[in-house]
Amino acid sequence: FLFRAVAAPTKGRVEIEGLQNILGGLKNGKQNKRWNMEREGGQSVSPKSNNPISFVLVSVAEDAFDDFTTPLGDFKALKRDGERILREEFPSISHCILQMARYDENFVDEDLDIQFDENAATDDGVEKRRRRINRRDAARIAVEALTDENLLGKKVEVYTALRGR
Repeated sequence: FLFRAVAAPTKGRVEIEGLQNILGGLKNGKQNKRWNMEREGGQSVSPKSNNPISFVLVSVAEDAFDDFTTPLGDFKALKRDGERILREEFPSISHCILQMARYDENFVDEDLDIQFDENAATDDGVEKRRRRINRRDAARIAVEALTDENLLGKKVEVYTALRGR
């Protein structure tokens, strides 16, 4: 969703509705699986059975882009609304929220150490605007987050390097 929203910001509302549809389907699927197991006399399936995280929401870091108005609302407000929906409307789904720094393939090498910032709201804005990540590293951490128990239930900013001003 993030990639599509940056490429076509007028699609913001579609992003929110798509997120609600995906989370609703995931929640129903998990409930049906538990119900079927109990009905067949098996043990109830724990919500944390094999994978600690069921859903990874890739969002945008607060200072990665300037805010701008779309026909359906402010860009940053739409991003934060998606995060709120995941946390508040679907609390039974194990999740993490990765707020990616600005993508940069030209001046940020690939395979750098991933940096997580859980206290991004209190950090200095100047440094935060300099954070960057290579797209391939962003994709790698989004997949790895599915099995990283340290990210369970957290919202973190993700970056690999500091560039620019």
